[in-house]
Amino acid sequence: MKPLVVGIRFQKVGKIYHFDARQCSDIQLGDFAVVETSRGRQLGEVVQILDDETPLRDGYFKPIHHKATPRDLVLRQIWQKKELEAVINCRAKLAELEISGVKIVAAEYTFDGSRLSFLYNTDGEGKVDLSTLRQEMQRMYSRPRVEMRQIGPRDVAKIIGGMGACGMEMRCCSMFLTDFSPISIRMAKAQGISLSPSEITGMCGRLRCCLIYEYEQYVEARKGLPRRKKRVETPSGEGKIVDVYPLKGTVIVELQDGVRQEFSPEEVQPWEELQALRKKASEPCFKHGDTDCDCGKAESSGNGNDQQISKSNRQGKSSYSSKRRSRRQ
Repeated sequence: MKPLVVGIRFQKVGKIYHFDARQCSDIQLGDFAVVETSRGRQLGEVVQILDDETPLRDGYFKPIHHKATPRDLVLRQIWQKKELEAVINCRAKLAELEISGVKIVAAEYTFDGSRLSFLYNTDGEGKVDLSTLRQEMQRMYSRPRVEMRQIGPRDVAKIIGGMGACGMEMRCCSMFLTDFSPISIRMAKAQGISLSPSEITGMCGRLRCCLIYEYEQYVEARKGLPRRKKRVETPSGEGKIVDVYPLKGTVIVELQDGVRQEFSPEEVQPWEELQALRKKASEPCFKHGDTDCDCGKAESSGNGNDQQISKSNRQGKSSYSSKRRSRRQ
């Protein structure tokens, strides 16, 4: 029998974890449930119910302990109200112990108060020994089990919230991002974004999460366009590509006289390929040599040569567009 799998979220904007809900077959979206996790017993909201056709990963799903009762919800609210006080006490003890380079960001109680986790961040990349601080906080809070958990700068920005570097009233990580995707400087280059730190760095000090939003669209749009610094021929003459507009599907070409013009891919011809075709068109016929030729190849100074170059021009004009169609197929 296939298990009834539900997705439960423990934070408003957090990851979804899956559990076996066969013991609570009447559970619905929006209900709360108590489950066992690696950090103790937690209470979360059911935000997803997987149907029979949803592919499941191989492995074991922990069962739901029980559907949350009104008493469980009230108990969680009581412990949540004590989290701010715990943060203040921990920061005071941190200053008393004169431990530098550590910032206490938040405190989290399990819904029944059996565990108390302090979330902290450090200035450097190395680890800081907080065993003394944990022992002091354990003496202060004797009932719950005290833990110190280090989090990254993006998680800090997610918890603190506030206005984003782009001017949005709320940061993306605090509003809808449940996971942090790997971001690289290559994504900014592909979109033509300035590499100035103020342009690509978020409030967390890391590369902005939004750099990945349109990255795939830019990569796909660039496939049908020639690259920068490539020599091409245009209706206005020979030039070099100095900029590419992927979303518009056009390129900027700097002509030999220094003037820059915008062209579509169909209007530019690759200079190297075109030169090779012209050279081939001007060569004598290999079949007949310099003798009488009935195929028209030897007419290097007549209409045959002009027709061959004209044919080459037509082939060059369609080179970029044909490459783009083949890549899409």
